[in-house]
Amino acid sequence: MRRRKLGRKLRQLREAAGVTAERAAERIGGDKSKISRQENGRQGVSKLELEALFVLYGVEDEKLMTALNTLAREGRRKSWWAPYGQMLTEPFQEQMSIESDAVRIFLFQPLLMPGLFQTPEYAETAIRGVDGTASDEQVKSFIDIRMARQDILREKGPQVVCVLDEAVLRRTVGGPEVMADQLQKLIDLNNPPRFTIQVIPFGQGWHAGLDGSFCIFSYPDPMDLDVVSLDYLDGLMYLEEDDTVERYKLAFDQLRASALPSQQSMDLIARVMRDLNEM
Repeated sequence: MRRRKLGRKLRQLREAAGVTAERAAERIGGDKSKISRQENGRQGVSKLELEALFVLYGVEDEKLMTALNTLAREGRRKSWWAPYGQMLTEPFQEQMSIESDAVRIFLFQPLLMPGLFQTPEYAETAIRGVDGTASDEQVKSFIDIRMARQDILREKGPQVVCVLDEAVLRRTVGGPEVMADQLQKLIDLNNPPRFTIQVIPFGQGWHAGLDGSFCIFSYPDPMDLDVVSLDYLDGLMYLEEDDTVERYKLAFDQLRASALPSQQSMDLIARVMRDLNEM
């Protein structure tokens, strides 16, 4: 994601300076395809290459150069999930990068507990359900990754607002005991405004999230675009156009208005827990 941000800005600077991709490539000792890969975020940019491009594009703004140098440096930094790189698809690695850098995460899930909140037992059931051929060792590694993701929920992590459909609570994944523990974790996590969980009850009927789950990530730097993440069967899709992101923000506001307030949501979760404990 950092490389994509850097590449997008470099392309804007090149076009504003009236420089062709061929000329830029010649300046850094590469070919046109290299500039294309850098501007698409598929290849990093070295410090020397960046300095050469600043001169070519006539960039003199010290604040901008510092920001772009930081993006280039961080784009080369190994992430915490690097040891698991061979196990993870590129879209999922990008998802974790987007997630790790966010200062606000707004997410809606109508069917399954979000991975950020899952207990190990719930996660194991979900992982085995997706890939019934995975070995015990692979399943354990995927659980470890999912639990490591949850480190962002600690004190200095992002603000999180989560809206769940009541179906997420009622679907007994892993059996009554596993599900009761999972619901207790939601109650333990809930701590508005730092971490807020709201539930849309069945009685609400229609709501703005019936088309599926989504997540909105926001960032502190004005250069960073907010991103909407959508799940589909084979991977993830990212939306960054301003108008599209605004529509999803409006939909999320509507979902929050349809949901119970946080404390009433906790009361509903506690009632579902009692029902599970009586099974």
